[in-house]
Amino acid sequence: MIRPLKILLASPEIHPYSKTGGLADMVGALAKSLADEGHQVGIVTPLYRGVRERFPKIKRFDWEMDLPLGEDRHAAQVWTLPHGKATVYFIDQPVFFERRFLYQENGLDYPDNAERFIFFSKAVAHLARYLPWKPEMVHAHDWQAGLAPLFIAHEKAAGWSQAPATCLTIHNAAYQGIFPLFKYRLTNLPWDYFNPEGAEFYGQMNCLKAAINFSDHITTVSPSYAIEMMTPELGYGLDGVLLRRRDRVSGILNGADYTEWKTVNNPYLRHSYDLRRFKGKRLNKIDLQKEMGLTPDPNIPLFGNVGRLADQKGVDIMLEALGDLLGERLQFVSLGNGAPVFEKALQTLAESHPGQVAVKIGYDTGLAHRIEAGCDFYLMPSLYEPCGLNQLYSLRYGTIPIVRATGGLDDSVVDITQAMEKADGIKFIEYSGHALTHAMRKALALYGEPLLLKLFQRNAISADFSWKKTAEEYVKVYQKALNPPRAASKAPKLAASATQAT
Repeated sequence: MIRPLKILLASPEIHPYSKTGGLADMVGALAKSLADEGHQVGIVTPLYRGVRERFPKIKRFDWEMDLPLGEDRHAAQVWTLPHGKATVYFIDQPVFFERRFLYQENGLDYPDNAERFIFFSKAVAHLARYLPWKPEMVHAHDWQAGLAPLFIAHEKAAGWSQAPATCLTIHNAAYQGIFPLFKYRLTNLPWDYFNPEGAEFYGQMNCLKAAINFSDHITTVSPSYAIEMMTPELGYGLDGVLLRRRDRVSGILNGADYTEWKTVNNPYLRHSYDLRRFKGKRLNKIDLQKEMGLTPDPNIPLFGNVGRLADQKGVDIMLEALGDLLGERLQFVSLGNGAPVFEKALQTLAESHPGQVAVKIGYDTGLAHRIEAGCDFYLMPSLYEPCGLNQLYSLRYGTIPIVRATGGLDDSVVDITQAMEKADGIKFIEYSGHALTHAMRKALALYGEPLLLKLFQRNAISADFSWKKTAEEYVKVYQKALNPPRAASKAPKLAASATQAT
């Protein structure tokens, strides 16, 4: 029997308190699942603008911190809120986190992001040391919390006898938190760590590289991406660092939060449905067509997409494929925002194909659920995708995902060429509009075969990507980090200096 662990998750965003993407969903769901399994779980995250107003039950925690940041010092308060059986610890530092957005505004990163998230990482390490329940594992997510493992390792070398083990999850290796050399002074750490085996990256400071080097274990969000990020193509300069620590790297496919993404008793859907009562999906489709100004007709194949409008997401080849196919009998609906050039292109497409193409720029949680439930097919033609969540939501909603075979998309979707009896989606390999067009033509052919379509839909809804299974895999990783094998790759040598960083 696995003993309960004491775990502190550290993330720059957590659903439902803050969100820019799947990171927030993942951390929020992982925390709940771990706590449901009997582990003591805390989550530390910044207190962003609007949280107090939206969650009035938030309470002051009996702890304040005053931390060095280079030559300055900055104070912060801590606020708490229950998150299922877990507890969220919000770091209240208005100068850094009382912003309109989380990381950037008008397409540009905030110029003080180094200060903001070095401070946040210090706050994570500081809180881990002084929480009365003494976390034994700190699990940092992405570069914004990436210096926390280094701060903890340094404090351990300086005499913190009960320092927790650390785990890092890389959600996307393309985002690393790279800053000029002089920003390293903000860490208040010895320069011993600023070297190629530490935080140095071509003369600059790299927060994600430091996290990889000093964490006891490294995970990413799918088995395939764990391999892909060790290649020059998708390692973005960190493939060598990851290869050096490959025996401490694991790929764990994200789960889907089925308490939110569900087809029965979903507050965002007018009609419930499941395998035995599938009529509700057809009714949701008609509702979606009416809501989005599409010609209401349940017999027209309806394709959908929800998410960031970015190069990584394959928006360019999606536009190309739609241009090839909109002369045929199909409809398309899109929800998302991102690069202005993609927003404009989609809006122009909708204007030139009224009743056939509908686009909403922005994000709307309810509409996201209705698109997943109302569409027949979901487009996810990503250039690369560490995990992806929308394909998991699509499967649960009986909406057939059309995906490029990369990362978590390849791990979670079964093409008919792999196993006919388990097929639940359509995959393509080449990153091109032509390849996506061919995949969408397969979808149109599938739509014309009702019995085969039902098989796909039944397999999709039956697929199990519950967070319970995923949380169990993380517990195994935590146990490895807490009890490392003797032959495990070692982090760089720690500085013996007792310089106070947190």
